[in-house]
Amino acid sequence: MAKKNRIILVFGLPGSGKSYFASNLAKMLGADYVNSDRLRKELFPKRTYSEKEKSKVYDTMLKEMAVAIGQGKNLVLDATFHKNATKELFMEKAKENLFFIEVRADEKIIKERLKKDRPNSEADYEVHKLIRQQWEPLERPHLILQSTNDNIDDMLKKAIKYLNDDTRADR
Repeated sequence: MAKKNRIILVFGLPGSGKSYFASNLAKMLGADYVNSDRLRKELFPKRTYSEKEKSKVYDTMLKEMAVAIGQGKNLVLDATFHKNATKELFMEKAKENLFFIEVRADEKIIKERLKKDRPNSEADYEVHKLIRQQWEPLERPHLILQSTNDNIDDMLKKAIKYLNDDTRADR
């Protein structure tokens, strides 16, 4: 029996390494890839990061997910997903074959990463701290990966194993 399409939500704080991981995972799976920062830049030439703006970004991601499901495509969605209400919207719409992968990193690594210019993200360490204060942890079983500056291959191997594990508790 052929595997159904998979929708993979990669989430974490700014600077955690989630976008680097998510883009590599999408390539490895031959999946479509939607990055919230890139999407925000496309939707809003001048960004304010207002609640209305965030809502539009996540609504657009939900539409992209519906298209992928309808076409039977794999999709990797990359965003902070720091509010449970947002994660729940995606759970309601996807129903099945929805996977959550959280990417974390040590604070020292995050600070270093956020000092560097990143093409799509404008988040700095102050934004990281603000989102960390607002963070609502996902209360259902999911894969948690610890990002360092040299473990992308290990992270990808763990993710593929998780995605292919038919005995996972969150199925």
